[in-house]
Amino acid sequence: MGSSLRTLFFLTILFRTHFSLAEDENQFIYNGFNGSNFHVDGVAKIHPNGLLQLTNSSKIKMGHAFYKVPISFNSSSSALIPFPSFSTNIVFAIVPEDPNLSGHGMAFTISPSMDFNQAVESQYLGLFNISNNGLSTNHVLAIELDTIENTEFEDIDDNHVGIDVNSLKSFESAPATYFSDEQGKNISLKLLSGDPMQLWIDYDAPQKILNVTVAPKRSQKPNRPLLSTPIDLSQVLLDTMYLGFSAATGSVASDHYVLGWSFNKSGPAQSLELSKLPPLPPRRKRSQKPSKIVIVAPVVAIFVLVVVIGAVYFIRRKKYEEVREEWESEYGPQRFSYKNLYIATNGFKEKELLGAGGFGKVYRGTLPNSDVHIAVKRISHDSRQGMKEFVAEIASMRRLRHRNLVQLLGYCRRKGELLLVYDYMPNGSLDKSLFNNKTPNLSWFHRFRVLRDVASALLYLHEGWEQVVLHRDVKSSNVLLDADFNGRLGDFGLARLYDHGTNLQTTHVVGTVGYLAPELTKTGKATTRTDVFAFGAFMLEVACGKKPIFQGQYEEVILVEWVMECWKGGRILDASDPKLESDYVTEEMELVLKLGMLCSHSVSAMRPNMRQVTQYLDGSASLPEIEADISVSMSTFTTSNEASETAMSFPASVGNCSAHFLSSNESILHKGR
Repeated sequence: MGSSLRTLFFLTILFRTHFSLAEDENQFIYNGFNGSNFHVDGVAKIHPNGLLQLTNSSKIKMGHAFYKVPISFNSSSSALIPFPSFSTNIVFAIVPEDPNLSGHGMAFTISPSMDFNQAVESQYLGLFNISNNGLSTNHVLAIELDTIENTEFEDIDDNHVGIDVNSLKSFESAPATYFSDEQGKNISLKLLSGDPMQLWIDYDAPQKILNVTVAPKRSQKPNRPLLSTPIDLSQVLLDTMYLGFSAATGSVASDHYVLGWSFNKSGPAQSLELSKLPPLPPRRKRSQKPSKIVIVAPVVAIFVLVVVIGAVYFIRRKKYEEVREEWESEYGPQRFSYKNLYIATNGFKEKELLGAGGFGKVYRGTLPNSDVHIAVKRISHDSRQGMKEFVAEIASMRRLRHRNLVQLLGYCRRKGELLLVYDYMPNGSLDKSLFNNKTPNLSWFHRFRVLRDVASALLYLHEGWEQVVLHRDVKSSNVLLDADFNGRLGDFGLARLYDHGTNLQTTHVVGTVGYLAPELTKTGKATTRTDVFAFGAFMLEVACGKKPIFQGQYEEVILVEWVMECWKGGRILDASDPKLESDYVTEEMELVLKLGMLCSHSVSAMRPNMRQVTQYLDGSASLPEIEADISVSMSTFTTSNEASETAMSFPASVGNCSAHFLSSNESILHKGR
């Protein structure tokens, strides 16, 4: 009898446990996330006080937090078990590093998997990548809280809420506002305010309507939703799905938080207990404004004081005086005050100097009242890169967003000075790592990754954006290395934009000798294939540790022809950088050298496009068999003003390979910027 009772008791406990889990699968509430049944990855973490943090001040990172128990939506079942209505209530906060700059945003996500290893940060919010964005096989629903306008996804602005179905191009979106029942109108919300806000998501399955509503934390749920969209989610979601959050940072970071979350699969979600929600970390203190000084003095003293103050104000105003013109309203991405840039760089002191060239000087800086590190490109008055190039750089970079592009954060103009503000790259330009003996030798692992990074950036410029962007100056000095030695393509001063399918126009021949395709000097037309040619020269430069035109034992040697001679002699690996000391993957080195030669083909039609190049480098496609007879031409290195299209070439010796060189007495080379 006792044994039977114990068995009955055990079964009762088992039944109750199973029933509790079933209830938990259909409904839960978290007023803080201590003890939560969550899977977190990336930079996401749960604080001891229960605050869920998705991202931190780290740049180009993503974080995910998902409820571990899959939710059954039965989307493919019969009408006997209809697709459920569901409701969720979330309290979130987005805290930027700087009031005027932000990371990319966050999203409530319903996904068939918690594995986002293939996802990309920045504009993809840690959900998709360039190859799977938009695929119906994703089966992902996301409600994005987006704080950056990405035109490639047709974002409406930099402060919006969007319904995303399998893509970051929103199914429907609207600027962040809420309806005030008291005032009877919509009131704007700034997602980047750093203040906690509420988000409600309600799906009416019988009516097939998805409602999304936002409001300040202390507000009641508005009667009118921000978005009310007809959509049949049974065609999107699978039988079982995971619920959670994703967030990402880019060149600038934001802290993305979730304070509380409730969900119900069969009715309205429970209201969160706001008083029980964990607090946000203290905000960074702002410098206090100087207190007002009230001086009671004779009239003469007051007059003298006013004159002195006026003189000081006039001097300071002239010191920080800026220039504004009409075109800036169209092209300006984010205008910085000269005063803030002056303070950030310690008055453009020499100790903050990162580099100098024909374009001017670049300074390191930290924006006032923040930890945002920047690089300020201060273009000199007599620079060859004048106003036209300055405007081109702003027009090109203001909306381009890719993890392997140096992000243009903003600009400023003061009198004759032109200043561009970029994300700071702590490891400097690639050419310094390749050719400066003071820095440690860059390993093959990092070099090969940089090549893949730059190839990915060029593919985005050529095919992945709303327009075709021709960089026109791909070279090692224009590739910068971030803190993790990832490659970022920068310097868009010579870039040109075209609509897809447009016939390209003749233009002036610009760029750096050694990277200029031969047809460019003949036709004056830059194309995606001329960028490919420059990338080919860049690949050889990285693999060989030599400039496209380098100094041999006696004369200047052309790198592409030297590598060709090594290849023809069956010793192509002899062209590899001696500083690597053969510490490289042989297959990768041979691939890079041969692909670099193929991209350097004198006939543009024979060159691969950047999509093919990325496939070869990623190993998703095999490089076709190539004979060592690729046509290379000395006309590559002539200028458009040269009457002859071919220069004389002579045999020379560099290492174990024969080479060709240009006579130093008859050289018609222009040195690059």
